[in-house]
Amino acid sequence: MFILLFVCWIIFNQNLTLEIVLFGLAICGAVYFFVCRFMDYSVKKDIFIMSRLPGIILYMITLVWEIIKANVVLVGIMLFKKNRRPVIVEFHTKIRSRIGRSLLANSITLTPGTITAAVEGNFLRIHCFDESLAKGLDATVFEKRILKLEEGYEDVIR
Repeated sequence: MFILLFVCWIIFNQNLTLEIVLFGLAICGAVYFFVCRFMDYSVKKDIFIMSRLPGIILYMITLVWEIIKANVVLVGIMLFKKNRRPVIVEFHTKIRSRIGRSLLANSITLTPGTITAAVEGNFLRIHCFDESLAKGLDATVFEKRILKLEEGYEDVIR
């Protein structure tokens, strides 16, 4: 996070001088200290996130691919299906962390034709534009990728 803050500092300043670098190091160090001290963040979490970076990139690629596929399916439904039946489905997720469940809910909402209406514990309630979009929500690729990213997270937050 410190490196990300420092890179943003340099980009926003649009100049690279010794003065900007020194001030940036001091200010980014102070912000990082504040975040670690008062916002339940730690160097261990930074290391954990960096170790999961390839999985995070793979998740982003998967999300974009699923959005593209859902767009194609939704256009097909809108053009060729006369009797659309919107449904609300509820399913149980195995994701344990709040962050993971939020990521899953937002990913489902980003895919066209589905909206996460509620997240209550490990249950998600999802509105689907058509009942055909509800198939496979309980075994979504998003959940599998998030579970893989979540491995070892409990050790970090303790």
